[in-house]
Amino acid sequence: MDINILVKQYEKTFPKKEGCELRSFFSPGRINLIGEHTDYNGGHVFPCAITYGTYGIARKRQDRKIRMYSMNFEEKGVIEFQLDQLVYDPAHYWANYPKGMIRYIQEAGWVLPYGMDVLIYGNIPNGAGLSSSASLEMLTGVIVNELYKFDIDRLDLVKIGKKTENEFIGVNSGIMDQFAVGMGKENCGILLDCNSLEYQYAPLNLTGYKIMIMNTNKRRELSDSKYNERRSQCEAALERLQKVKEINSLGDLSEKEFETIKEHIHDKLLTKRAKHAVYENQRTLKALVALRDGDLNQFGLLMNASHVSLRDDYEVTGLELDTLVEAAWKQEGTVGARMTGAGFGGCAIAIVKADSVEKFISEVGKEYRKKIGYEATFYVASIGDGAKEIELSPSC
Repeated sequence: MDINILVKQYEKTFPKKEGCELRSFFSPGRINLIGEHTDYNGGHVFPCAITYGTYGIARKRQDRKIRMYSMNFEEKGVIEFQLDQLVYDPAHYWANYPKGMIRYIQEAGWVLPYGMDVLIYGNIPNGAGLSSSASLEMLTGVIVNELYKFDIDRLDLVKIGKKTENEFIGVNSGIMDQFAVGMGKENCGILLDCNSLEYQYAPLNLTGYKIMIMNTNKRRELSDSKYNERRSQCEAALERLQKVKEINSLGDLSEKEFETIKEHIHDKLLTKRAKHAVYENQRTLKALVALRDGDLNQFGLLMNASHVSLRDDYEVTGLELDTLVEAAWKQEGTVGARMTGAGFGGCAIAIVKADSVEKFISEVGKEYRKKIGYEATFYVASIGDGAKEIELSPSC
């Protein structure tokens, strides 16, 4: 992205004031390499930040007003609110995410002395399940932290992002998205224990390979009822297993332990749901070992097994995601492929040999169009750093 284009739009939207320094920022989206629906089951996830994300141009004001403008929602115009009026407002649409971040940053003791003017532009596809909301939340946190020299610990910003999503927006999600966006590291995945927040970086040596993001272009439709249904099914299975084994979560079990006691669930469907949670957590731990050993092929096999489990045991994929992934598996040069995110639409990912990318897009796209009736969209992603300030060119 040419940051100068954003600067020109910024200066058009917010005429320059003397003595106010213009600053620029970037906050990534995220993909989850493996470890799906494990977070609320006491398990691990393995996300990474990507180089698609959300840009912000910002400048402090001399009053208590905050003005925000998104190039993605030009029809909404400039959205204004006061630092003393940080309440959810449906009319403020996307700006409720920054508003919530600012409110909870202030409630944590970091009081903004002045407002600011902010221009936003994101290149994450809406509804694709790549965490555009977490990207915007963490972008806001970094902007506030840097503009006002607050020195807020990054993990605290991550927690404030989750609080914004849960309490201000009202979405009952875990911490993975904000963590990956805030803590991402170039060319590394992050093994994260969602309960303890202990984490390890794992190097992703993708020399000669590319990460493909395949967007079904079916908007992610993970309704609260479906999400809550899966969650309650796992909780019911856990409750039955706790009668025969002292465990706090399904993530406490190895595959062997699960197979030994699964008969005590006494329900075929609940057993399938629990099996996914247990086996997926173990696949995620094995993925760390594979990457540290430089065994990309083993990592690919774990990705494939993850998708099969999400399709057959957890049943959250659907025709569109299955079509993309199964077409990807057939292509020469594919190391592994799986759905990523919550499911029910959104995106799948694949690791593909660099010299096979063009043919991969053509063949998978053709099969998807033939079976589904409309186009999928493909992106070549790189693994990048977490949210940060970026330099403006000297002319800015």
